Amino acid sequence: MEDGGKAAAGLGTLRAVLAILQWWGFNVTVIIMNKWIFQKLDFKFPLTVSCVHFICSSIGAYVAIHVLKAKPLIEVEPEDRWKRIFPMSFVFCINIVLGNVSLRYIPVSFMQTIKSFTPATTVILQWLVWSKHFEWRIWASLVPIVGGILLTSVTELSFNIFGFCAAMVGCLATSTKTILAESLLHGYKFDSINTVYYMAPFATMILALPAMLLEGGGVINWFYTHDSIVPALVIILGSGVLAFCLNFSIFYVIHSTTAVTFNVAGNLKVRHDYILPYVLPVPSTR
Repeated sequence: MEDGGKAAAGLGTLRAVLAILQWWGFNVTVIIMNKWIFQKLDFKFPLTVSCVHFICSSIGAYVAIHVLKAKPLIEVEPEDRWKRIFPMSFVFCINIVLGNVSLRYIPVSFMQTIKSFTPATTVILQWLVWSKHFEWRIWASLVPIVGGILLTSVTELSFNIFGFCAAMVGCLATSTKTILAESLLHGYKFDSINTVYYMAPFATMILALPAMLLEGGGVINWFYTHDSIVPALVIILGSGVLAFCLNFSIFYVIHSTTAVTFNVAGNLKVRHDYILPYVLPVPSTR
């Protein structure tokens, strides 16, 4: 029995590690593609890009459940959809939009460095709002994180106050989203595909009207003025497909670990975001 327990624990750890690696790959790829879309394609419409991503996620989750039968559909009462899934979808939207907005004004590496603050906001939110208690070691570990963010911000050559604020508020949104998702996945016994299935349509609904009102005219003008529309649309839609994979992997990681582990793993990912711009031809605002 003891050996069986160790084997199960080892398998769970392996699954968590593979989930994190999968998430890292999709996350870095989507961030780089978004930066490319904003700068190289001159498609500077973060709300529209986010909306496309959620539409692709809605379609992808529908196909996975109803066509490919990858997972059975978990039925959720309409009241629970609005009480538990809609708030998470709303925060998820804010998180994605703020991330895309910050990419317009600051480099990928700096944005991801700011996002390293997320474990701190996660711990603070869980302590303040959810009355969860942490050991002093966890609180002490937040000191170098906060200090590092402050030091990086002061010395950043491409510092932009708007991009910085968007990324910082995005940290709060990320923490809230992760905590709500953890509650949904572990409390409601959801899986990652069903979470995307219910979350993405809400997110699309939330973003569609603001995207049309605030960016609709600019998008139409871009269609008329951009040189290579078809290749550009392929890239934008491709980023949407990858965003579906990313959204799935986010919830898969949270389901396999915890909210704090998810955000700490995000910090380890930052080094890849520093290295990749020097390896790949990623546009930068530096």
